Amino acid sequence: MPLLIGIAIVSFLFMQAMPGGPDTMLARNSRMSPTQLALVRHSMGLDQPIYVQLGKWLFNLARGELGLSFTQFRPVGTVILERVGPTLRLVSTAIVISLVLAICVGVLSAIYRYTIFDYVVTALSYAGLALPVFWVALVLQLFFSLYLGWLPSADMQSDRFNPLLHLILPAATLAIGTVASWSRYIRAAMLEVISLDYIRTARAKGVNKWNLIMKHALRNALIPFITVVALDIPFYLAGAVLTERVFSWPGLGRLFFESLTARDYPVLMGLLAYSAVLIVVFNLIADMLYAWLDPRIKYQ
Repeated sequence: MPLLIGIAIVSFLFMQAMPGGPDTMLARNSRMSPTQLALVRHSMGLDQPIYVQLGKWLFNLARGELGLSFTQFRPVGTVILERVGPTLRLVSTAIVISLVLAICVGVLSAIYRYTIFDYVVTALSYAGLALPVFWVALVLQLFFSLYLGWLPSADMQSDRFNPLLHLILPAATLAIGTVASWSRYIRAAMLEVISLDYIRTARAKGVNKWNLIMKHALRNALIPFITVVALDIPFYLAGAVLTERVFSWPGLGRLFFESLTARDYPVLMGLLAYSAVLIVVFNLIADMLYAWLDPRIKYQ
């Protein structure tokens, strides 16, 4: 709780310190007279001192109220909840693809280390990490949508394509960089584990190679890997901004971009609070999974 409160305070102060502050959005409305602008500022509480605004925001946050959107004039919680479903759908698909491919590729790279397969996977991994997300998204759109016409280029649904086909390109865009990163962690962890004494002993006793790898080595190698996954998942759930923007996916990432462009500060603050909670919760889940994967770890 102290961590979440600290994040909320720092986020609020940074928002206020941005050039123009929340008043910039109101000042762009030339159709309103100064008196009308003053009334709107008063109704939103923007004419109060910063510490008063901060206190009210923290009090409302503790009650689960995130205020009203400056642009949509609806509760921020409602605006965010409407976008959670599309992001969850996209992210869950990308994570499943990433986990399956990263574990398979990482394990095989460790088993066949310093072979052609390992060198090719290493080169592709570094390429996946180096390529910008928006560039990958545009290339996939250009090739599969414009040239081949196999997949839709944007949105969640259309009359021409099945809704599941709309998931492929944005999910693949998210998965490419993730597989590249996660497979390197799996490979490094597997190389460390298979060099331990108990693995050598089991191999000397004639334990089947794949049984040894999958039952003993991989389970221990997943322990440090869980930390990486637990830290990455909340960022995906909070919204893959560039991916959702390029593919016009109506999720949290696109909402963040739209709110930032429109200087809709209540929505931005709500998204930051949502992200902070996810990061703390998934770190807690990672700690709990440690004990399940490693019987030597006990919590009291």
